[in-house]
Amino acid sequence: MTTPGAFALLDALRDGTVDGVLRRTALRVPGSTALRYRDRTWTYARLDEAVSTAAGYLRHFRGLEDGDRVATYGHNSDTYLITYLACARAGLIHVPVNQNLTGDDLAYILDQSGTSLVLADPDLSDRVPKGYEAALLRDAPGSLLEVLDTPVPYEAQRDPNEPVQLLYTSGATADPKGAIMTHRALVHEYASAIEALDLAGTDRPVHALPLYHSAQMHVFLLPYLAVGAESTLLDGPDAGALFDLVEAGLADSFFAPPTVWISLADHPEFATRDLGGLRKAFYGASIMPVPVLERLRARLPALAFYNCFGQSEIGPLATVLRPEEHEGRMDSCGRPVRHVEARVVDEEGSEVPDGTAGEIAYRSPQLCLGYWGLPEEGVFQDGWFRSGDLAVRDGEGYFTIVDRVKDVINSGGVLVASRQVEDALYTHPGVAEAAVVGLADERWIEAVTAVVVPRDKELTEAQLLAYAREKLAHFKAPKRILFVDELPRNASGKILKRELRDRFSA
Repeated sequence: MTTPGAFALLDALRDGTVDGVLRRTALRVPGSTALRYRDRTWTYARLDEAVSTAAGYLRHFRGLEDGDRVATYGHNSDTYLITYLACARAGLIHVPVNQNLTGDDLAYILDQSGTSLVLADPDLSDRVPKGYEAALLRDAPGSLLEVLDTPVPYEAQRDPNEPVQLLYTSGATADPKGAIMTHRALVHEYASAIEALDLAGTDRPVHALPLYHSAQMHVFLLPYLAVGAESTLLDGPDAGALFDLVEAGLADSFFAPPTVWISLADHPEFATRDLGGLRKAFYGASIMPVPVLERLRARLPALAFYNCFGQSEIGPLATVLRPEEHEGRMDSCGRPVRHVEARVVDEEGSEVPDGTAGEIAYRSPQLCLGYWGLPEEGVFQDGWFRSGDLAVRDGEGYFTIVDRVKDVINSGGVLVASRQVEDALYTHPGVAEAAVVGLADERWIEAVTAVVVPRDKELTEAQLLAYAREKLAHFKAPKRILFVDELPRNASGKILKRELRDRFSA
């Protein structure tokens, strides 16, 4: 639980700026290791100096001014982190871009945000559309990494209420929208994460998910910098690298979405490697199937699991289910973190009784100001943000996500939550992954349809349909089973159900 000293840190954070998070730690423990990436190790003092130098590069050599947008289009790296913090220190607005975007999708983000400069990795720079000024992040002559060896620092007092980042939504149901995040919103979120997830300076976290994604950057990396932890940054979620770090005593905390935890649990070395040094397991970004969580807990009974839930517009952490709260409610996403109020409402915005399904609405200093360039997009209703997530709250204040509002299936006039169907399918030993969607149907309006990655190639549709009918009420059981080699997902691991509906509706 949070100590009195930690509360003093949380109070200091709330009054500060994003780059001030690093500055405070650098003043407190300048010689401690802040970050390891490949063959480079950064102390807190050196990392803070690099942020000021990068801020000077952006202001003095690139001629950028307050409020200009700077897009980072790269893979995980120390320079990616430095760029984000340098933008914060320089009064610029950082635009993290999914490194998998190309063509029109990439051009849309750059154009919609009004980006002035694109900082790209060398292997991605050729994808940057013509007409955009671009510079290299690393691993090339003249890159930002080389500039850090020639300090020309920039320092300025920033207003915590200034925008510091545009967090673009995943675009799972429509064009991505840039949530306008202020320093104040994000540092409140960092404080919430530190307390709710028991983040401590003695932890040794591994950060392996893409830094463009708000969960890895804002729930873990920045809060861990705030408490003075020794972090390791990986290029991606490589099971072998993680296992090696744990066995070497260099890692004891790890965040991943359910799809990555599933792949770790299925890894041939998962049952044989010495993973006893792993103390904290964080999961989120999408719903964790209960059968998978049970399998992980059985293999590592001493591992403390934290379920993290939220969305980009709130920074993104909104609720947490702590380790001691899992028993009897493993399908819950927990209770709101310190700086978030949450309630369940009906279509008109009126709060519904506990035990009744409705849409989660939030009120919080962590929330975005709105969407960039889209003033007509209604974000708030009477000060509350409508999340689009369908949930139920119980009498003790725990929330359980039923589905995304847009993913609920209307089958024969009865609403079916896809999650319940997916959980039933995951109990079958032949199912590796499953996603349930509604496809247009003349008889049922929408037919409950399961798209399955089989673990057992001999598994048939008839067998799985029969199994599902034993587990579920007849109106919830899938009408069809479609087998695929893999499910489409974004870089954060979220399954893109819109793509599945588009693919199989033809």
